[in-house]
Amino acid sequence: MPTFEGMRVTEHRFAVPLDHARPGSEEITVFARSVAAEGRENDRLPWLVFLQGGPGSPAPRPMTRSGWIDRALEEYRVLLLDQRGTGCSTPATFQSLARLDSAAAQAEHLTHFRSDAIVRDCELIRRALCGDEPWTVLGQSYGGFCATRYLGAAPEGLASVLIAGGLPPLTAHPDEIYRRTYPRLEERNRLYYERYPDDVERVRAIVARLRASDVRLPRGDRLSVRGFQQLGLLLGFSDGFEIVHNLLEQAFVPGGDELAYTFLRGFENTLYYDTSPIFSVLHEACYTQGFASRWSAERLRAEHPAFDADRTDGPVHFTGEMIYPWMFEEIGTLRPLREAAELLAAKEDWPVLYDAEALGRNEVPCAAAVYADDMYVVPELSLETARAIAGIRVWETDEYLHNGLRAEGKAVLGRLLKMLA
Repeated sequence: MPTFEGMRVTEHRFAVPLDHARPGSEEITVFARSVAAEGRENDRLPWLVFLQGGPGSPAPRPMTRSGWIDRALEEYRVLLLDQRGTGCSTPATFQSLARLDSAAAQAEHLTHFRSDAIVRDCELIRRALCGDEPWTVLGQSYGGFCATRYLGAAPEGLASVLIAGGLPPLTAHPDEIYRRTYPRLEERNRLYYERYPDDVERVRAIVARLRASDVRLPRGDRLSVRGFQQLGLLLGFSDGFEIVHNLLEQAFVPGGDELAYTFLRGFENTLYYDTSPIFSVLHEACYTQGFASRWSAERLRAEHPAFDADRTDGPVHFTGEMIYPWMFEEIGTLRPLREAAELLAAKEDWPVLYDAEALGRNEVPCAAAVYADDMYVVPELSLETARAIAGIRVWETDEYLHNGLRAEGKAVLGRLLKMLA
């Protein structure tokens, strides 16, 4: 149990079924770190389990006692859970999935990595650590989707629920979600170019270079115009404009039109589709319940000509948190999953994720932050969900963007905890 920065950290590994409907079948491992304040590691503290955003992202690694973790350690023992398939849990990557003998087997395997399975994992882990004692869940972004599933499926395991920017739509089809998120993304592009007007021509120059030549990223993939536009994934974060601008201002080798290695490497390091295939393969499946997504973001993009890089009546717009089928051709590590991704996009018999009746009679204390300017989780749909959950307290704010818990975690978590009091 290492101790550093005033924290005592303990590692845990739990064996869980890959398919909870068949508990005697294949097992996978879920990894977690528990964190307690130094000097309180032997105290009987209530548990707070953190469910990370994503899908497909591991829990944060505590480096310093700061942010929301610092606030949580004042009264909780924190469990940082690497959701199944991520981090130090049994991986679901292009390398591990290559061991399966067909695209159909890969697709079937990946159906077990949604929020319903994550909640079943949580319940097995809770009983291993706490017995019958319920715990508090803090869900950030997609972690809030998992927490909402938890409320309807296993409320007996919950002492309270805290959600930051992650109240999911309960029934909305992905088409409805992207019809709402594309206009929000247009607005973020407008604000970006308003802050950095010189980037209008800089981006056009990059696009021209990408069209004129075969530009390769350090990992070997070609950087296409549409791939470059995906840099807009960052525009919904409080520091996203600066990250994008700082990258773009060093795009070219001085005195020429060759794209600089530092830019290409920085671009590659900024986006993580290649290292997090769950995010790419299951992103639209976060919403599917008895229907198929059929590449919703790709289909809906045609309704929003602002994202056509060939347009001449305005700046080139970046896209955001959208997954497109061509990514499974252009990104080398996703290419082996192309057929599985097609099968999942066409899958119609996804189980229902949210129990509306159970949520309507909820008795678990809940507090949720809904960010009015959220680019990723549609706030209007989040507020609809809040009206369907009995007793939830909602903090609607334009003070923070989607990453409020990461950027100003102590204040955000402190506010949510006060709402429970």
